[in-house]
Formats: sequence, C-alpha cells, structure tokens
Amino acid sequence: MRSFLTRVLSVVALLFALVGCGGGSSSTDCGLDGCTITFPRSGAASVSVLGIEARLVGVQNDVAEVSVAGQQVRIPVGATTEAGGFTVGVERVTGSEVVIRVRP
Repeated sequence: MRSFLTRVLSVVALLFALVGCGGGSSSTDCGLDGCTITFPRSGAASVSVLGIEARLVGVQNDVAEVSVAGQQVRIPVGATTEAGGFTVGVERVTGSEVVIRVRP
C-alpha cells in the first residue's frame, strides 16, 4: 500500500511539474488519471509525459506501434497493454492522427 501511495504522489508531483509536456506537432492533455496524447499519423513524433518519453513508431491496419519508457509495443485500437510500468491504450487511429492514453 505504501509503495502505491508513493507512486501516486510521485505522479501527482510530476503532473504539477509539467508545464508544456508536448513536443513538435503532438499534443497532450494530462490529468490526475494519466495523459491523452495525439500524434500526427505521419512523421516521427515523441512527447515527454509523466516523467517518461512516449513515441509513435508507426501504424499499420489500425494497430499502433508505440514506445513508452523505452519499451516498444503494438496495440490495436480499443486495446490496452502494459509498457514500461504504465498502462497504454490506443483510443483511435484516423488518416491524420493517432490518439493514445498513458496511465500510471
């Protein structure tokens, strides 16, 4: 229980420390329950959120390949998985953008 509380407090402190957590043409929306990141579908893009780097590697047939905290995973739209100690999900993939959700 104590380690969970420590992790939650660390995440809250990081969220308050994040002034501009976006990078390039990506955008982020962070709250106490994690961050939603919108990447452009084409081109290399990465952001720093929750003290880690999240990067879109590529998209193929509604499956996004992302790198979170140094761990690369492939996630279909609507699914979630663990990566680098975080829960990562792909909310949507369009012709112009990829939206993922990263939660502690």
